[in-house]
Amino acid sequence: MLSLARPIFPDDDGSADPRLGTALATYEQSRELPAVLQALPGVRLLVPVVAVRGDDIAPAAGDKGDDMAAVLLTGADGRTALLAFSNLRSLLTWKAEARPVPVLTQQVAAAAKAEGATAIVLDVAGPVAVVVEESDLLHLAAGDTLVRTRAGLAWARQGA
Repeated sequence: MLSLARPIFPDDDGSADPRLGTALATYEQSRELPAVLQALPGVRLLVPVVAVRGDDIAPAAGDKGDDMAAVLLTGADGRTALLAFSNLRSLLTWKAEARPVPVLTQQVAAAAKAEGATAIVLDVAGPVAVVVEESDLLHLAAGDTLVRTRAGLAWARQGA
């Protein structure tokens, strides 16, 4: 009998992880990033995938020859960021045609690095957008966790 793989997130209803949701609400008020960075490890994010025409960078209209691609955003300074969302509502507000791909934060950060991006933009459509810059991106890709120490905040590596 054919056996299909079990879903990675079987009970996922598209909502933000509660801890990340709380951290994002705090960030909206304070603009302090550490709570978000502490909440991200191990969390499911949604990476939008959109149809594109072959080598074109413009989204396609649904041709059978279309390819699917994750979305990179280019800033005014020329740096690129991979888009990710904490919840389905924010993703669909950004682009209703986008397909959500559930991925763990560490994999999102590693994919951003592999694509040459220097950041992740989380929830670009709001209610509050958060930019995870290059040094934090590298730590998230490595699976590190931001912890509070007597000296302040520090990235800790599992098993180190």
